[in-house]
Amino acid sequence: MAAYEFTVSVKTRYLEEQSDPERSNYAFAYTITIRNTGQIAAQLISRHWVIVDASNHVQEVRGLGVVGHQPLLRPGEQFEYTSGATLATPQGTMAGKYFCVAEDGEQFEARIPEFVLSLPRTLH
Repeated sequence: MAAYEFTVSVKTRYLEEQSDPERSNYAFAYTITIRNTGQIAAQLISRHWVIVDASNHVQEVRGLGVVGHQPLLRPGEQFEYTSGATLATPQGTMAGKYFCVAEDGEQFEARIPEFVLSLPRTLH
């Protein structure tokens, strides 16, 4: 087991009621679960997202914390939040990193694995 490690899992859903396909506006929600799978308590400080739509348009998002929080997670604890993204195409991907600081001052990154945003029944 690594001393410094956050494991990230994601669930997504299409927000039909907030989307307007005629205006190339597709809204998605994603729920992130961040679990401290390391051996030392650590705090999530900031995030960096790379969002790519089906036309290869790239958006980068950087900021402090997640949804107004900078959670401190002890080993085995988790933090879950839901946020959203809007694309100009019916499909796209997101991936990124969380920048974290452990209780002992060690800095590390937690990778957010790439996940797909897609209208239901559009991927084969």
